[in-house]
Amino acid sequence: MAILSSIRRWYLRDQMPIREIVRKTGISRNTIKKYLFNKVVEPKYPSRKTPSKLDNYAAKLRLWLKTEANKGRKQKRSLKQLHSDLVQLGFTGSYDRVAAFAKRWRQEQQELAKTAGRGTFIPLTFAPGDAFQFDWSEDWAVIAGVRTKLQVAHFKLSHSRAFYLRAYPLQTHEMLFDAHNHAFATFGGVPARGIYDNMKTAVDKVKKGKERDINIRFAAMVSHYLFDAEFCNPASGWEKGQIEKNVQDSRHRIWNQLPEFDSLEALNEWLHRRCLLLWSEIKHPEQKERSIADVYFDERSSLMELSCPFDGFVEDTKRVSPTCLVTFERNRYSVPASYANRPISLRVYADRLVFAAESQIIAEHERVISNKHGPGVTRYDWHHYLSVLQRKPGALRNGTPFTELPTGFKRLQSILLKRQGGDREMVEILALVLQHDESDVLTAIELALESGTPSKQHVLNLLKRLIEPAPPAPVDTPTPLTLVVEPQANVSRYDELREVRHAA
Repeated sequence: MAILSSIRRWYLRDQMPIREIVRKTGISRNTIKKYLFNKVVEPKYPSRKTPSKLDNYAAKLRLWLKTEANKGRKQKRSLKQLHSDLVQLGFTGSYDRVAAFAKRWRQEQQELAKTAGRGTFIPLTFAPGDAFQFDWSEDWAVIAGVRTKLQVAHFKLSHSRAFYLRAYPLQTHEMLFDAHNHAFATFGGVPARGIYDNMKTAVDKVKKGKERDINIRFAAMVSHYLFDAEFCNPASGWEKGQIEKNVQDSRHRIWNQLPEFDSLEALNEWLHRRCLLLWSEIKHPEQKERSIADVYFDERSSLMELSCPFDGFVEDTKRVSPTCLVTFERNRYSVPASYANRPISLRVYADRLVFAAESQIIAEHERVISNKHGPGVTRYDWHHYLSVLQRKPGALRNGTPFTELPTGFKRLQSILLKRQGGDREMVEILALVLQHDESDVLTAIELALESGTPSKQHVLNLLKRLIEPAPPAPVDTPTPLTLVVEPQANVSRYDELREVRHAA
């Protein structure tokens, strides 16, 4: 390129003869004339065509590629298999030569068909309140001193780019429903559409095209919030690219600077505050002079009005054991003894378990979730065993549920069990909580213990005094209603009412 520029300057600007240019450059006269008189500004060289070991097999490979392109994804041969088949025909070249040939062939087919490749996309624009995108991710946090793997629910409004994160120990239906309740409450409304991938907590079966068998509980949540659920094509994450990028961005914006937390609730409270703070710090990608928070406040009026939270539970039928326990996820929870050996309904929420029977709530426990493999834990409520204890008072001494009695009950028990018949007397005192408020019974027990001689009759007497209503306050009689003549007790007036009977 430099010598061509020098030749043109010498001849056209400096009027140097061609003979002198040939002498100075050593280039032939014909080449110099070609550069000067054909107006060549940039030298061009013919493309080199070197023989390849694949030349004799190009027609065969081209035919194979065309045949395989018409087959299904699971039926077509891979490039490694095509290379192996060519080797059996005598080909001695490498796999890279076959891969490069296949790439050029695909590009030629796209040019002939005037189609785009898989790496070509169309920018998307969403109207205010039009849609939100959802996805799960796996991240780690230190909770109560233990490094814990979490399932994080990501939401993002497609117009304003406002996002919300909430962490859970599992990726289940009830966690999904709880995440939607918190996200919509944070956004202050519900968009018209929700864009999801084909997650198992929403889709039972992926059919041809856009047809899906949607989970019945997920469909109930969609119906409750009145938005349309749309599902991407399988392995097509670019159809919800905003939330896919949000998962990546959140790792360096949030998770890489995560402090330690005492509980999962504390982590989620921190995530809530962090998301709202980032809305104000991050600029909108399209409206660069405004923050995400500014665009969100404009979009909020376009969201559908938020109704009451969805009752997001998953229901299952469980049988109560003879020890009044129900097993769930290797853990056991107590229910009232009257339902022993009977099937009941278990409603699983993200943070609690509700037990129902005969259309009534019979028990509720905080849910225990552990990723450790081993024996589970047992959660007792001693109130559930009082009806059994009245028939078997001896079980009070070593009954496991009664190790969790309040301190006042334990102090009274340690005194009464030293007496003859103290077991039954203590059971009758415990049974008082079935008819009276437990705090009133505890107060009566504390007063009896302070007296130094606690007993069943003493506790009953004190309890009656605590719960009986106070006497009515005296009524101040208004002045106009004051008696002028006070009534007198005079029974002789009744004699005037007697009839005088004369003798016949």
